[in-house]
Order: sequence, then structure tokens, then C-alpha cells
Amino acid sequence: MTKIKKIILLILIPLIFIEKTSAEIADSIFMAIGDKPITKSDIVNEIKIILILNNESYTDDKKEQLHEVAVKSVVKRNVKLIEIERHNFLRYSEEDFQNELLRLATNLYVDVETLKNICESNDLDFSIIEDQIKVELYWNTLIFELYKNRIQINPEQIEERLKLFQDKKKIEEYLISEIVIKNVPESEIELKIDELKNKIEIDGFEITAKNLSISESSIKGGDLGWLNENIISEKIKSVLSNTPVGEISSPMILSEGILIFKVRDKREVDTNLSLEELKNKLVTSEKTRILNMHSLSHYDKVRRSVSINFFNE
Repeated sequence: MTKIKKIILLILIPLIFIEKTSAEIADSIFMAIGDKPITKSDIVNEIKIILILNNESYTDDKKEQLHEVAVKSVVKRNVKLIEIERHNFLRYSEEDFQNELLRLATNLYVDVETLKNICESNDLDFSIIEDQIKVELYWNTLIFELYKNRIQINPEQIEERLKLFQDKKKIEEYLISEIVIKNVPESEIELKIDELKNKIEIDGFEITAKNLSISESSIKGGDLGWLNENIISEKIKSVLSNTPVGEISSPMILSEGILIFKVRDKREVDTNLSLEELKNKLVTSEKTRILNMHSLSHYDKVRRSVSINFFNE
């Protein structure tokens, strides 16, 4: 209970400034994404959500960064929503919806009801968070339906990876964050990587991820949580195992973009999965990787077709 009170107070105090701002701006139009008007209070609510779900405090020096991240997040979600609304066959799993609510609450060490109370205390309608989750679930369904026939799993590669782990009593796990930026022509790669490293050096990894990363993890500062070596490729495992804790990895040039990790911690854990369970995890992980790649490319295509207009103060 002590931890819950601490979190609620931490969020309530810094949002006083935002509440004042919200009262001043009423509901004037800030931007239009396609045919969807976005009000200034929508941006304020997005900032509240970012602060609450990341358990962060508001400070004046964060103002511009929070505004930029909030606008980026609102744009991305509404571009997805425009594409979702073009398809009327989409469904989502209620179980997935409840699991995502639970995950968000658990990240703050509270239950879902307490998370609702935190939002209410900060004059934030909890249904906004619920709607955001639904957009992501609908988007995932859309990507699966559009690209499921392009998911090709190499069974020989899966079997080879199984052999590497079948006799292991312990496995390595990595607590990591990521930044993914768009690919550039080969002649510009080195310059682009230098620019990215400089941004990380100046702003920190988390802020750079929020501002620049095209990955879905950007809203969480690139956080991917704990990943074990069973479900990552040998190429990525090699990079992570050779990166000291607290350091950033060497960049990886992938088809979906330029990828760089921050290794926040490492640990060894006992493995208790059967070979069949491990095989299923490997297959699921590979399918997820392929679908994420299609998600990035499909979003990029849709985004280029949607007009975005900002309105003057």
C-alpha cells in the first residue's frame, strides 16, 4: 500500500501545471490528422497518460520534450485509426484487452482499479487509455490479416536453435531498451549513426527513443523488458552478450531500420521449458518479428497518404 500511495502522490503533484494549462486552452483545435481534429486538450491528456504510465514527474525542462512525444504518439495512433476504419472485419480479443490493462497497472505496481483511480485523481478519463489499447489491438489484427500469408518460418532454423538450448540448465536473460530509426542510403549510414549516438549522449537513451524511434516501444522510452536468449536471434544474442551492462550496443542494419540497444541488466535463470514449449516460443517469436516488420512498413505507407495540418495559436 505504501508504494501505491507514493505513485499516486508522485503523479498528482507535477500535473498541477498541466491542469492549469488545460483550463486556459479550453478545447481549441491544435491539428488535423486526415479528417480527425485534434484539440489542445487531447495533447494535454496524452501528456498526462505518458507521465502516469511511465511513473514520471512533470518539470518545466521536460515541457517541450513531452509535447513532442505526445504529438508523435497522437499522430501515430490516429494514422492507425484511419487505416483501421477502412476495414470493418476487425476484432480483438477481450482477454488480450484485459491482459494489456493488467500489464500497464502491474508496471506501476498497482492493480487496474488503482490505475483507474490515479487517472480520475488527475482528471483523466480512463476510457481514453482503454481506447488507445483497442486501437493497438485492432491494428495488430489488421497486420495479421493483411500479412499472415507472408509469414514463412524456416523449420530447419528452428530445429538448429533448439539444439543449442536442449541441454542447457540455465539461460541468459537481458533487460534491454531499443531505438529503431529508418534506413538511409548506404553512403549516409555512418553519419546517421553518429548523429544518433550524439543524441543519446546529450539527451539520454530514453528521451532519444521517445523522440526518434519508429518502433512501437518508443512511447515507453524503448523499453522491451526482460528477454531471454531462447527467443532472440543468434545475431542479436551475440550483440547483447558482447555489450556491457549500462552500455549501448553496436548498431545493427536490418531490413526494417537501423537498430541499437541499451543493455540495462543481465541475469541467469533456470530453464524449465520442455523442448515442445521452447519450440512453440521460438516459432511465436519469429512470427512476431516478421509481423512487426510488416507493421512498420505498412504504417509508413499509410502515414505518407494521410495529410497532417497544424493550426496557429
